Amino acid sequence: MAFNAKRRLTIAAAAAGVAALMGACSSTPTVPAAGEAAAPPSGGGSGNAPATVAGTTPAPAPEQQRITGEQPPAAPREFRAAWVSTVANIDWPSRSNLPPARQQAEAIAILERAKSLHLNAIVLQVRPSADAIYPSKLEPWSEFLTGQQGKAPEPAWDPLAFWITQAHARGLELHAWFNPYRARHSAARTPNAREHIANTKPQVVRQYGKFLWMDPGEEGAAQQTLNVILDVVRRYDIDGVHIDDYFYPYPIEAPGANGGEAALDAPSNGNKPELDFPDSAPYQRYLQGGGTLDRANWRRQNVNQLIEAIYTGIHKEKSWVRFGISPFGIGRPDRRPPGIQGFSQYDKLYADAELWLQNGWLDYLAPQLYWPIAQQPQAFPVLLDYWLGQNKRGRHIWPGLYTSRIDDTSKSFTADEIVQQVGVMRSRANANGHIHFSIAALMQNRKGVSEHLKATSYQGPALVPASPWLGSEALPAPTVALKRHASGLALTLGNASRATHLAIWARYGEEWRFNVVPASRSDVVLTDDNGIPARSVVVSAVDRLGNESPRVSAAL
Repeated sequence: MAFNAKRRLTIAAAAAGVAALMGACSSTPTVPAAGEAAAPPSGGGSGNAPATVAGTTPAPAPEQQRITGEQPPAAPREFRAAWVSTVANIDWPSRSNLPPARQQAEAIAILERAKSLHLNAIVLQVRPSADAIYPSKLEPWSEFLTGQQGKAPEPAWDPLAFWITQAHARGLELHAWFNPYRARHSAARTPNAREHIANTKPQVVRQYGKFLWMDPGEEGAAQQTLNVILDVVRRYDIDGVHIDDYFYPYPIEAPGANGGEAALDAPSNGNKPELDFPDSAPYQRYLQGGGTLDRANWRRQNVNQLIEAIYTGIHKEKSWVRFGISPFGIGRPDRRPPGIQGFSQYDKLYADAELWLQNGWLDYLAPQLYWPIAQQPQAFPVLLDYWLGQNKRGRHIWPGLYTSRIDDTSKSFTADEIVQQVGVMRSRANANGHIHFSIAALMQNRKGVSEHLKATSYQGPALVPASPWLGSEALPAPTVALKRHASGLALTLGNASRATHLAIWARYGEEWRFNVVPASRSDVVLTDDNGIPARSVVVSAVDRLGNESPRVSAAL
């Protein structure tokens, strides 16, 4: 992920409703009541519009497509997510050592914005640097949460459990994002805790520039990461496990500091001298044990073995938890389309993302396509098509968008660039989702991007695409009973014990409109729309793999 401390989110200033949330929030904020009224479902928009940032012009709403006929079409499907970074307090919490009630209020503000924009997932960073934003017996509390590594929050609470509960209450998936190898970030300010891996297993940790890095060539480092991930899978009701692009570290100029930004902004690193990663000791042990791979292929093998182990381990524990990887967006040099140039993660990070797709060691790939459509050496459409072409096993391709590149620098994207990139993806049959880096840009509505997306790209909600290779058993149909409510049409829903969501088409006059609600809500009210009531509905149940039940119709 691209990191720039100057672009971090100060949620208290960015979200219009946060002050009220903070003032009213107890240590355990209230989840919306199960029977609360739903906004009119829509083929266009529903939910509150995001606050307008001073100096921006609201995007004009295009003419919404009217869906008519005796029966509605299939439910729309698209993965719409945003990364929430905790490292260096980029997104959440806005600064370390906030009182838990403030941290909770900020989390709710993010989830409410995601819901209002018709996103359906959050990718939350839970392990920034061999630390944790949740109680763990394996790694210390993160300083980005409490202000000091190893210090527990006071009063005690479990941030990950809170995020999961609040996300699911709003119909959002929660994917837990782990950095697989980083042991200390350059933004860290407090000493490593006694229980940090740099102190408990110093033999597997290397100094690299301003970072500490778990050596992928050390079995103890890989086992630590695998243990941490599977511990979360076992203990928490997450929907996905997600890892980012930091495998071997981005190379730095000897003796420079951060190679990640250089790889993105100057993707062809030229012939500048680089500081080699100090892994001679494990490589020599490998050779002495009879290994025959050269150092580059040995490094790739180390990463490949961890990727396969994570995928296998996750699905052994919980078959429905999806595994996603978000690598750097440019592929191997020997397979690139004509004209594509830039940094080689295959040669520098030792990440063979093409192999992972080929072997089916992931459920979704989110290549970071962080360049404009018109930038020919890294053209967004060409790179998207490349990754779609590598996807022989039919996994999900959900590219990462650099929405936070909308800023006040000379390299800034326009809001329309992001809207157009969403349009490019939708023009490809097998690209059915995307992830915004990061939630900061959407919270701040930079240059009106949130308004533009809602007015053009996200006029209504969507279901997450199904993952049939993990299971495709259809759910039983739900039961639906209708009655007239003072403010709309009341639905009483049943037989949805295996479901996580209910997909509801409602007919207002001659027009069908779509909505999604958590299956935990047995009572839903579809409010009248400017005096026009919903008279009939078509409802289906959806499980956490996206499998959908037969549809049930009901009318007054």
